[in-house]
Amino acid sequence: MEKNFEVLNCFMYINNLLNIDNITVRQEILDTAFTCDLNKCKGACCTLESQYGAPIEKSEIGIIEKLLPQILDFLPEEKRTEIELNGFWEEKHGSLMIKSIDNKDCVFSYYENGVAKCEIEKLYNDGIINFQKPISCHLFPIRISKFGGDVLRYEKFKECESALENGKKLNKCIAEFCKDSLTRLYGNEWFEKLSGYMRS
Repeated sequence: MEKNFEVLNCFMYINNLLNIDNITVRQEILDTAFTCDLNKCKGACCTLESQYGAPIEKSEIGIIEKLLPQILDFLPEEKRTEIELNGFWEEKHGSLMIKSIDNKDCVFSYYENGVAKCEIEKLYNDGIINFQKPISCHLFPIRISKFGGDVLRYEKFKECESALENGKKLNKCIAEFCKDSLTRLYGNEWFEKLSGYMRS
C-alpha cells in the first residue's frame, strides 16, 4: 500500500509539469495568482534578507562590467563604495550571484519614496544603458533550476503575500505577470504556447 502511494505521488508530480520546447514549467506558475504591489511590499525582492544574492549569468557579469562606469554615477554612495572596493558579484557553492550589503540590500538597489528599486532597470528605462537587469531579477518570483534543461518553478517568500492578494484581485497568474521576462528569455512564440495552458 505504501509503495502504491509513492507511485501515485510520483505520477501526480509528473502531471504537474509542462514541457514546452524542452523548457519544463511547473503547474504552479500557471495556477498561482501573483502581481507585485510595491506600495505594500516596498520592493522586498531587492532587499530580501539572505546570505545568497540574486543569481546572475556569467555573460551578464561581462555586460554589467562594461556599463559599470555609468551605473556607479547614479548609485547611493554606500552602494558605489561597496562595488568599488569589493565588486558587484561573487561565487558561492558554485553559483554566481549579485552581492548585497549586510545580507540584505542588493548593491544595485536604491530607494524612492521608501520603495527599493533597481538602478540598472531605471537607467534602462531612462534610455541611458541598453541592458534591462539580470534575467533572474526580471523573472522573479520565477526561479530556474537546471535538470537536463531549464525547469521553471515558483519561489515563495512571505514578503510577497501582498502580491498573492493583488494577483487574485487582478486575476493574473505568475506566468502572466512575468510575460515580459519570459518573452525576453524564450521568445514570443514560446510564450504563446505557454499561454495556451493558462486558465481563463
